[in-house]
Amino acid sequence: MPNLVRDWMSSPVVVVDPDTTVSYAMTLMRRRNIHSVVVDISEKNRQYGIVTTTDIRDKIVAADRNPAETKIGEIMSGPIITGKAEWTLKECSSVMQKNKFHHLPVADEHGTLIGMISATDIFMAVEETGWVDTTPDS
Repeated sequence: MPNLVRDWMSSPVVVVDPDTTVSYAMTLMRRRNIHSVVVDISEKNRQYGIVTTTDIRDKIVAADRNPAETKIGEIMSGPIITGKAEWTLKECSSVMQKNKFHHLPVADEHGTLIGMISATDIFMAVEETGWVDTTPDS
């Protein structure tokens, strides 16, 4: 039964730079039917931030800010934690729960982003396949 992150993550990851307007990022998110974008905040060390629909709700709409005049770098969270494609969904869920977030970018062994997994993806995995804990006993 496929209960690994690689089986449920989406790819490619949508990445924007910090100077992108929130309006542009919102258009990307709507057109691609995604709920987050990754922000590339460092050319040398490959650090990333993230902006989600929740950030837009809380930091733009509720704060009465103009998304056309606000840069994505002003509202992002980061630097981010990344997950691994070979993690089980249980491992992934634990990391997401511990850190209180709903979107987890997935990176390879070189730190290159290869996918994104969300709480919704995990929900769909459990709903579609049922649940069997495939984590080896310690």
